[in-house]
Amino acid sequence: MSHLVENLIKKGVRIPNPACVEIGEEVSLDRISGNNVVIHAGCEIFGAKTFIHDGCQIGYEGPATLEDCRIGRDVRLASGFFRGTVFLDGASAGSGSHVREGTILEEQASIAHTVGLKQTILLPFVTLGSLINFCDCLMAGGSSRKDHSEVGSSFIHFNYTPNQDKATPSLMGDVPNGVMMNQKPIFLGGQGGLVGPCRLAFGTITAAGTIWRRDETEPGMLLYEGVGRRGRTSFQAGLYRNVWRITINNLTYIANLVALLHWYRHVRTMFVSDRFPKALSEGLSETVQIGIEERIRQFEKFVGNLSRSIQLHHAIAEKNLSKQQLVQKEALMKAWPVVRSSLQNAQGHPGDDRLRNRFLEGLKRHLPGHGSEYVEIVQGLPTNLSETGTRWLQTIVDQVLDAALGELPAFRHPSDGEEG
Repeated sequence: MSHLVENLIKKGVRIPNPACVEIGEEVSLDRISGNNVVIHAGCEIFGAKTFIHDGCQIGYEGPATLEDCRIGRDVRLASGFFRGTVFLDGASAGSGSHVREGTILEEQASIAHTVGLKQTILLPFVTLGSLINFCDCLMAGGSSRKDHSEVGSSFIHFNYTPNQDKATPSLMGDVPNGVMMNQKPIFLGGQGGLVGPCRLAFGTITAAGTIWRRDETEPGMLLYEGVGRRGRTSFQAGLYRNVWRITINNLTYIANLVALLHWYRHVRTMFVSDRFPKALSEGLSETVQIGIEERIRQFEKFVGNLSRSIQLHHAIAEKNLSKQQLVQKEALMKAWPVVRSSLQNAQGHPGDDRLRNRFLEGLKRHLPGHGSEYVEIVQGLPTNLSETGTRWLQTIVDQVLDAALGELPAFRHPSDGEEG
């Protein structure tokens, strides 16, 4: 038994089989609570950023490896691999989970067994079934564990294209409305998939077995595909036909991450206490910043592919390749250095200061004192105040989009067939 394991036991951590637990020398034991924390056999814990709060159970269904994870109260991690992830109070992950950098599971969000996540953000209550790959997306919706957004088992978010890019983030719901935890849930049926980049409105339902490839921005729609669809057509590697949609969806996703970052900095920090320590608050902001950087990096790779796409556009000259599509590709390539700079500095867009201050002042009046419960307080805000908060966050989204699209006038309107 290592001295670190021994010291954790002395601190109060329950480790039933101490010889089968490994703690990295870089781990700060001060960041691991001794209050009802259980670390089961076969677990490995690494990383100087690791933080484990009260009431957590690690590895209760099998070995679990943690590296630089920030974990809130009463989190359950059954087994698997977890790195660079933030789990907030009551979140859980089933056995065989594979959860990597850029991922946040907010309060009571959960994933069942054998789920893969990376650069994924699940707002409160969002639930994922089993055997799912759900990387590069953000999902919101629902108001409780009984009224939550859900992804059915064996679902895939397709986040890598035949043109070998990952400019594919999908936004299910949005941040300005989603953080208020008062929107209709989204349901994605099992044995199905979503082809990124995609946007879905609150209340969207996809039927089981459906692979959805388009945006749906009208709330409350049931989406389904016919049975037995079959066909074949030519495919030209490197040719992009939907640059407008890819660009708009990537910029919208980044803008929503910026809004979430401001929410974490201005609102979540008001709840910092023994119940919600600074380590978790810092982890949220750091993770979203990493997510913004990742999305810019992946979008830049996509832009780098456009030179080849333009060549093919001229060479093929098919009827369904419009001149506007060509203009948009050339414009994006030319403006990219300025657009990239705009996105890298997007955190500087605070939205409407008056709306922000009005919302924060109203929120303060509803904080009863030290250790306030975030979910209960936000859900209990008067409708007019939560609407003010949503409007403030939406002005952040709008500012980020306007700054980027100001350099891309050709993208103010979609090309034919690209409204999707």
